[in-house]
Amino acid sequence: MDELSLPGLFLALVLLLMLSAFFSGSETALLTINRYKLKHLADGGHRGARMARALLERPDRLIGLILLGNNFVNIMASSLATIIALRLGGEAAIGIAAGLLTLVILIFAEVAPKTYATLHPERLAFPAAYVYKPLLKLLYPIVWFVNLFTNGLLRLMGITTEGAPGTALSREELRTVVSEAGAMIPERSRSMLLGILDLERATVEDIMIPRNEVEGIDIQDSEDEILHAIGNSSYTRMPLFDGSIDNVIGVFHAKHALHALLEQGLGKDHLRAIAREPYYVPEGTPLYQQLLNFQRGKRRVGLVVDEYGDFLGLITLTDLLEEIVGEFTTDPADSIPEIHRAEDGSLLVDGSITVRDLNRALRWTLPTDGPRTLNGLILEYLETIPEPGTSLKLHDHPIEILQTADNGVKTVKVVTRPARKARALV
Repeated sequence: MDELSLPGLFLALVLLLMLSAFFSGSETALLTINRYKLKHLADGGHRGARMARALLERPDRLIGLILLGNNFVNIMASSLATIIALRLGGEAAIGIAAGLLTLVILIFAEVAPKTYATLHPERLAFPAAYVYKPLLKLLYPIVWFVNLFTNGLLRLMGITTEGAPGTALSREELRTVVSEAGAMIPERSRSMLLGILDLERATVEDIMIPRNEVEGIDIQDSEDEILHAIGNSSYTRMPLFDGSIDNVIGVFHAKHALHALLEQGLGKDHLRAIAREPYYVPEGTPLYQQLLNFQRGKRRVGLVVDEYGDFLGLITLTDLLEEIVGEFTTDPADSIPEIHRAEDGSLLVDGSITVRDLNRALRWTLPTDGPRTLNGLILEYLETIPEPGTSLKLHDHPIEILQTADNGVKTVKVVTRPARKARALV
């Protein structure tokens, strides 16, 4: 070192500080780079991404190599700073040099490069991979020796070092990723992806047509009554029952009924012949599983039954798909029939509306793990059947009871701000 001039020592010190910044920045870049983006680029043939992914398969070796180089250049920089201090001011300048070097390393070799690497990891990670790949082969004996002791210490603590950390996401984590995707995923597509994720949390009871609202055909009715029922039904597939809705004997398509009428009339035998055997769905079936069941069985309509076999309601493939893509109809009146806008701008909501439909229509966040209807939610909150005119705040949403019956709430009034208008009524 005595042969080196002072300018040469300063130049060597600057080079060591640059190497220290490289090691610090590349370490942060490689360890914070998005693993899914890295995999996508590597599978697409990006050489730097492939090399970076290979290095990250053994993070203990990568970290050992980086820290070996970083500590070496920092110690060398400290030694050079000491020599420079001795030449410039003697032993009294050593403390000053140590303080200045610490500040310089902290700013230029640690904070600045690591901050940049966090903001733009790909810009440092991929070029660094070209350096670390051959460097790891060159220094492998030293890295192996260092890792031998560090891995042994970690094993004593019950920590394994085999393989990279898992990158699998839970459903809730994936939901958060999709929700926070912003402009990277169009709003419509984001809504559909969230709908798919929600299928596992919801069950058939959440979207089924309740038993008392099911439109069906009684085989005991006259031909005129059957034709009138078919003509006024809003569904093309209807259950066929014998005397009572609890005695369903099949499901038929309105088109088949019209063909039978033109050819042979709508006698009992003809109706039974065109009806397809009913398909029963146990209550509590997740919507995602039911979607697969519909697909496997080539079905479009299912009858939801409880553990005793009692008929609870009807679920259709259309209703299930609307949970993903939204309402198919473009007619607002048909979209949310339980919600109507009053002249004063408030909303009149039927108590039988499901909580899920109300949340989607008004963009509310009412809990869906309890009562399934607005009526049930109000009764659970009040623990009694309220009188007309009763006002309450339901999960921070003010509502007023307009009509009640012996068994529950019939109609409520909701005052909404313009930004929170019902989706179906805007």
